[in-house]
Amino acid sequence: MLPADYIDLYCERTAPGFWNEPLNALSNLSFIVAALVALYLVRKRGKSGIAELVLIALAAAIGIGSFLFHTFANTWSELADVVPIWSFVAFYIIMVIYRATGENLFRTLRASAIAVGITAAIFWFSSDAVLTDIDAGPDPFNGSLQYLPAMVALLIATLLMHLRKHPARAYITLATATFAISLMFRTVDMALCFSVAFGTHFMWHLLNGLMIGFLLAALVLKMPPQGQAR
Repeated sequence: MLPADYIDLYCERTAPGFWNEPLNALSNLSFIVAALVALYLVRKRGKSGIAELVLIALAAAIGIGSFLFHTFANTWSELADVVPIWSFVAFYIIMVIYRATGENLFRTLRASAIAVGITAAIFWFSSDAVLTDIDAGPDPFNGSLQYLPAMVALLIATLLMHLRKHPARAYITLATATFAISLMFRTVDMALCFSVAFGTHFMWHLLNGLMIGFLLAALVLKMPPQGQAR
């Protein structure tokens, strides 16, 4: 008898059990490493911003939440997985806009409203919910379309950074490329299950930890608070 709220979405999981997804669980250490590196960069810069510390904490929370989901594999741990992810995405976008507009609150609110509208439209056409669909297995995209808004946001940010020759453009470009590759690994996890017994989802974690590291480095090093040299 399976638990009523048991969730099995990935190739590596074959049965209920805390350590039934060891690679998927332990690969979440990449988010903790990214958070620690970003914290080091903030302290090396000499002045901590509360917004950056919140983002660093959210990056670590992504790793913890995803670890819980890939060990407990149930409804509450699924929420622990997705809430930090989308909280990081939303807060990071707002902070980038705020710093890019010279910390202009009105322009930040206006640009954020546009970003919310675009995101909502993409969700409408690509996914019914933010939560991973429990029936994602048969889906040819394996539930990865829910991350299309994040991919679009990164592509737009990369384009704008290059058009404006922004100092953070290299970091944002690396983050975008890394996310595209990681999304591919997430998508093919179930499709390659017969040939790769443990799946490829763990690569999604490893590369996303790297991607978040690039994003945090861009904010800390190239988009510091006003009054601090870039």
